[in-house]
Amino acid sequence: MLVHPQFDPIALQLGPIAIRWYGLMYLIAFALVWLLGRWRIAKGNAILTVRDLDDLLFYGILGVVLGGRLGYVLFYKPGYYLSHPVEIFYVWQGGMAFHGGLIGVLLVIWLFGRSRGWKFLEVGDFLAPLIPLGLAAGRMGNFINGELWGRATDLPWGMVFPQAGDTIARHPSQLYQFALEGMLLFVILWAFSSKPRPVGQVSGLFLIGYGLFRFLAEFAREPDNFLGFLAGGLTMGQYLSLPMIVIGIVMFKMARGKPLDSQEIAARRARLAAQG
Repeated sequence: MLVHPQFDPIALQLGPIAIRWYGLMYLIAFALVWLLGRWRIAKGNAILTVRDLDDLLFYGILGVVLGGRLGYVLFYKPGYYLSHPVEIFYVWQGGMAFHGGLIGVLLVIWLFGRSRGWKFLEVGDFLAPLIPLGLAAGRMGNFINGELWGRATDLPWGMVFPQAGDTIARHPSQLYQFALEGMLLFVILWAFSSKPRPVGQVSGLFLIGYGLFRFLAEFAREPDNFLGFLAGGLTMGQYLSLPMIVIGIVMFKMARGKPLDSQEIAARRARLAAQG
């Protein structure tokens, strides 16, 4: 039986400024998206320029943070925050929802695409393969904090999380999600998107992959104590993942748009520049 290492939540102390591991993981996540995006742009045929990527990342950060927080408030604890509305802004106390962050990013992609003359799914197909490593960084932050622990298990790698307030060996579900939603999904999407695909297929595969891996990982993750198990013995995370899988399958099967080539990309950029 293993015991969680009980990492110091503060990664670096600079006088009165404390840099926490979880915040550092968010910075790493956004840095990975930026670096991978620049690499793809340098390889050619990416619809975005480096300047576009910088702008998209800036607004994407806002979408992740605001959407993730509001998603947690609305999906997980609406009654509590209705009674304590000021605490909605207490982001340092934790409470972010991936599905809410995804909605925030989708809104950003739509607005960004309209401003640049790109279709929603064209931008989504560029961005989707860049996201999983950022998700992996977030799950590692969960593990370092010893939060979102798993259900009880008698497997050899079961781990005691003192933060849970007991000595029960549990699944290190944060690491399962790190491996599935982060590393494995990255490999799948990166390989799939390395060749031209019909517009919308890469985005659809992301929704299928994340939704499926999250749904499976939730069987090892302890549900939030203020929600517990819902109808059918499923968790809120599983219920939120099911629509992602369905929508992703529909998008993947219905994708018909011809992949853009370098000439079409150049022509669109020229038209956009001519429009001012």
